[in-house]
Amino acid sequence: MGEPNGIENAMVHDNEMAVGDEMIHGNEMADGSEMIHGDEMVQGNEMVHGDEMIHDDEMIHGNEMIQVEDMIHGNEMIHVNDMVNGDEMANGHELVSAEVTPPTLTRRRRKKSLVWEHFTIEPVPGERGCQRACCNLCKATFAYSSGTKIAGTSHLKRHITLGSCPMIKNQERKMALTSAGGMTDNDGEGTAERPTKRRYRYTGFANATFDQDRSSSYLAKLIILHDYPLHIVQQPAFTALTESLQPRFRVADVDTMEGEVYAVYQKGKESLLQSLSSMPGRISLTIGLWTTSQTLGYVSLAGQFIDTEWKVHRRMLNFMMVSSPHSENALSEAISSSLTDWNMKDKLFTITLDNDCSSHDIYSANLRDHLSNKNNLMLKGQLFVVRCYANILNAVAHDVIASIHGVIYNIRESIKFIKASSAREERFAEIALQLEIPSTKTLCLDVTTQWNTTYLMLLAALDYRQAFTTLETCDDNYNESPSAEDWKRVEAACNYLKFLYDSAHSIMAAANPTSNLFFHEAWKLQLELSNAITHEDQVFSSIAKEMHERFDKYWKDCNLVLAIAVVMDPRFKMKLVEFSYSKIYGVEAAKYVKVVDDALHDLYKDYVEQPVSSTGEANKNVPANNTAAAPSTGDGLLDFDMYLSEIAISQPSKSELEQYLDEALTPRIQDFEIVDWWKLNTLKFPTLSKMARDILAIPMSMVSSGGSIFSAATTGSRMLDDYRSSLRPEIVEALFCAKDWLQYAPPPPEEAPGSAAVKLE
Repeated sequence: MGEPNGIENAMVHDNEMAVGDEMIHGNEMADGSEMIHGDEMVQGNEMVHGDEMIHDDEMIHGNEMIQVEDMIHGNEMIHVNDMVNGDEMANGHELVSAEVTPPTLTRRRRKKSLVWEHFTIEPVPGERGCQRACCNLCKATFAYSSGTKIAGTSHLKRHITLGSCPMIKNQERKMALTSAGGMTDNDGEGTAERPTKRRYRYTGFANATFDQDRSSSYLAKLIILHDYPLHIVQQPAFTALTESLQPRFRVADVDTMEGEVYAVYQKGKESLLQSLSSMPGRISLTIGLWTTSQTLGYVSLAGQFIDTEWKVHRRMLNFMMVSSPHSENALSEAISSSLTDWNMKDKLFTITLDNDCSSHDIYSANLRDHLSNKNNLMLKGQLFVVRCYANILNAVAHDVIASIHGVIYNIRESIKFIKASSAREERFAEIALQLEIPSTKTLCLDVTTQWNTTYLMLLAALDYRQAFTTLETCDDNYNESPSAEDWKRVEAACNYLKFLYDSAHSIMAAANPTSNLFFHEAWKLQLELSNAITHEDQVFSSIAKEMHERFDKYWKDCNLVLAIAVVMDPRFKMKLVEFSYSKIYGVEAAKYVKVVDDALHDLYKDYVEQPVSSTGEANKNVPANNTAAAPSTGDGLLDFDMYLSEIAISQPSKSELEQYLDEALTPRIQDFEIVDWWKLNTLKFPTLSKMARDILAIPMSMVSSGGSIFSAATTGSRMLDDYRSSLRPEIVEALFCAKDWLQYAPPPPEEAPGSAAVKLE
């Protein structure tokens, strides 16, 4: 057989077999620079022990590792067409001969991890055996070896793969810019070559499961919350977007999406029904009127109430189609249907309308008569119909603006002229500087549908009135400057618009605008306008007269409910009513105060006479005020107990209402929360607190918390767009109601994403 050559020839001893330049000892087999001992296999610097495999400086236990087309299970490894199983190796259909590595030689393993393409090991000066890994790009250093322990490479991979390295970030940004011209994704036809070396790609949701039903429900909520049309699901751009995000997501058609929207509505309705079933008091409704381009109309009904925790809530209940929304009969039928639908036929307290018609008295009386036959109204319906405060503010403001519409046109045209070029703006600024006008206000055009912007525009223009006049004398192209009489009318209008503007801001500033807040604004406005009609200047008095005529109508209709609401405020009670009425009515104030006092006591009697089941169970264990205390025994004071009983019979105690009114006023402190006060005093005033709960929940304004009073779209009759008008009535209701309910729904629970690293070739 010849002399063995060690390297060039193969040698076989006992169980040794030589194939070409390959040498196998027992169960050992070497291929190239590979050596296998028993069940061990080393390839490069990879080693597998049983179910363990070391790749670079990492070890994976439990048969888990994915390397593109590499798979290792136990002692098996499949690499393209290569398979090693125990002592077997097949490479295509032939054996590969390689050099025999002498078993006595030990070779230092070469580092083959990808991270070493980006890092260099450097010794730490002054510390023997310590080494740190230095990034070749950004020169940042990381722990690697302390001399006795190697830190591994996971943190180095994170530096490279997760974009922590600033140099790699810049490279990726440049690649993204250059790839836009020629390189495409896997679905495209670009010719750019892909990198062939292995890269690590981390995905936070690799283990997340896809749920078609849940995704469809989220899509329905997206359409509801953002007023998207249902046919958005058929638009090619939307389909392309969903396919790029999740190819397995099946985009539904319009009919299926209608079903998803209605399912969201049904789920929200069930939740709200459960909340309303535990409502301790009564509910007050706001009624909104909607019209369409057709002859049909819609009525929106929202309910406001205070729950067991004394939190104020307003929720949309129905959005139903009616043939004639301005008819009392149609509106009363809609309200009755809604109350029946929500199981609240005996819980209606008041309704708030945004109707501002001249026949409001007749309209309200007819509506009250229709509903009083089907519902048990408190105080015989005297408080039943409430007019929207925001609506009356907008109506009065638009009357003022209409009275000077000619001057407003000139001011708008003047501002357009100045804003037409920077040269004109600079010229106007120079004139204002020469005239030493101290104003810091900015001239800007108003939004015609929001009267507050018109007021601010007029206010700024007033400060620059002299500048407008001067500009007209030095610029022949400008001839829109208002006259002195016009400026006087603008001044009068701004003087009264300020009352409305400040009143609206006071209401909007409240986080929870309970009904007690509105009396403060209404009585001050009524007083100001009453005094303004006697203004010595005809310009001022004429504008004030139109405003007072409209607002006085609101005051006569609603001052009773406004006054009763403020009496429920322990900081004011009847004292503020007496004070304000004396200012407004003078010597006749006592007559109007008595009307409020009588109505307050009659309403309290209604609550006293209510059965316990309809008003809650909070006062089950609270003894009535007119009941004598049970006699005690065993202390030798039986005669004293009898004496107390005689006093209780001969001198009955005061009612809760009388006790409340007789007590001293609560100090007026900042950030006072009236609902919290009543929550703390529920046991002290068990019956009166129920009355206070219902009164404070009366919606004096159609505008919900956080909304704008100034916009014309928030009050008055509104127009339904053509798209929604074309939908089926039940889908329109589902869209409107579900949008309101989703705003108060708790956020979905966050799912902990899986963390997986997938190695790509």
